[in-house]
Amino acid sequence: MRSRPTAAALAVAALLLTAGCSGGSGAPEDTGTSASASRTGGPSARAEHTPPAKGSVKVLRTVAEGLNTPWGLAPLPGGGGILVSSRDEGTITRVDEKTGKKTTLGAVPGVAADGEGGLLGLALSPAYASDHLVYAYFTTDSDNRVARMLYDPEKPAGEQLGAPDTVFKGIPKGLIHNGGRIAFGPDKMLYVGTGESGERQPAQDRKSLGGKILRMTPDGEPAPGNPFDDSVVYTYGHRNVQGLAWDGEQRLFAAEFGQDTWDELNAIEPGANYGWPEAEGKGGGPKYRDPLAQWHTDQASPSGIAYAEGSIWMAGLRGERLWRIPLDGTKASAEPQPFLKGEYGRLRTVVAAGGGRLWVTTSNTDGRGDPAKGDDRILELRVT
Repeated sequence: MRSRPTAAALAVAALLLTAGCSGGSGAPEDTGTSASASRTGGPSARAEHTPPAKGSVKVLRTVAEGLNTPWGLAPLPGGGGILVSSRDEGTITRVDEKTGKKTTLGAVPGVAADGEGGLLGLALSPAYASDHLVYAYFTTDSDNRVARMLYDPEKPAGEQLGAPDTVFKGIPKGLIHNGGRIAFGPDKMLYVGTGESGERQPAQDRKSLGGKILRMTPDGEPAPGNPFDDSVVYTYGHRNVQGLAWDGEQRLFAAEFGQDTWDELNAIEPGANYGWPEAEGKGGGPKYRDPLAQWHTDQASPSGIAYAEGSIWMAGLRGERLWRIPLDGTKASAEPQPFLKGEYGRLRTVVAAGGGRLWVTTSNTDGRGDPAKGDDRILELRVT
């Protein structure tokens, strides 16, 4: 039976936060992604920033608790709070990052929560400072789609979301493998991780939207420079992509669920084929791109990822742990390192919070976990 943090442990974590973080910077990025758009230079700069083989994680505090099936996280700029989606309730809630107070913005119309589907990923418009648009990926009765909504905090709680404007639709849905992670990249294009909805064939079919990473404009059109003519498809051969993050050199990484053998962390190259269902894990042959790291499914079952302090940080659902994968370019510079094993149960989403901090959500109320008192929660971590 997994352990849970006691009140005393949380008090110690709060003291650590006061003592160790009061001088830190780390305002959340205004796009809601876990990427940095800055470049650090050429190969010598990359070598200089290659992280050590071993790192550390310190849980600073519980930011909020009592969340129902949290899935997507989108930090508001300037310390304005954290938006979190509820997969099953179909609502978006603002969490005050200092007090943990929760305010429901409203429900997203048309969400059909069933199985692994519902209200999933969130991202802020790259022009959020002027347009106040929140993007959401969600399951309907017929498909998975992306819509954007105006967020007006001046309206009463429960009425702060405008009517959804559908940006993109027609992504295959299923009881399983709905993908769901969305993020704006450093190029201000919208990236969408999809699943093959439990059907193997769509992943290798470039005309299908299932089992893909999609790249589109904020209006849902194929992004300039995409590898296939007049198509939003960016990469294919994926089983179920739920993690997207960029490093300081604007390189994209993605995590996806394997079936019975290997979960994967991939370095993403436009137009590449990542093998599913013909290959799972490394060694699939020259047609397919091998992952840079892989895990047995009981050790990971990865959902969200973030980039911080030279490493990718990956949340494990079935694995109930946070993985650190130190990077040297697009390769792992050392063996992945696990943290928090079994301490907080299933982990769903990871977002870089600046200043060597991460926000991590648990996922114990999703029907596959073992909820404890306080679940589900958002944790704040210090990582090195």
